Amino acid sequence: MDSKEMAEFAGHPILNGLRDDLLASLAAHARTIRFPAETRIFDEGQVADRFWLVCDGQVALDLHVPGRGMLLVDTVSPGAVLGWSWLFPPYRWRFGATAAAPTRAMEIAAGPVRELAENDAEFGRATYQRLSEVAVGRLQATRLRLLDVDVEAAERPSSA
Repeated sequence: MDSKEMAEFAGHPILNGLRDDLLASLAAHARTIRFPAETRIFDEGQVADRFWLVCDGQVALDLHVPGRGMLLVDTVSPGAVLGWSWLFPPYRWRFGATAAAPTRAMEIAAGPVRELAENDAEFGRATYQRLSEVAVGRLQATRLRLLDVDVEAAERPSSA
């Protein structure tokens, strides 16, 4: 990672306040990646072995709803984290993700981060707290989206 990328990495909101040594440890497992628009990044149920700090672009999160197909549940914009399932067993994606626009992100390998969280209590606490907030926000967005779908279905005239 060059100095410009490192400055952008260190300035990402989710990393705010982390010690320099922890930032350096994370950066050792990070790389810049680009997703063209409409690229499928991961599917619900696949192994979650990485996550991304979104720098530019937008990612659509979806969920398969039986009887209804794929449902858009949230979008991830610059300054946000894409992926939290890697932190919680069974380490499988709880949603699917597609680049809604050309997207640039810092991709970070999950295994070394989990190991670092286990070996450094301060980092572990900060990581679990920050990503738990992301997870709760995504689940709340999903809940609201599913409620909207139920209301829309109830308001449709029946074909009987």
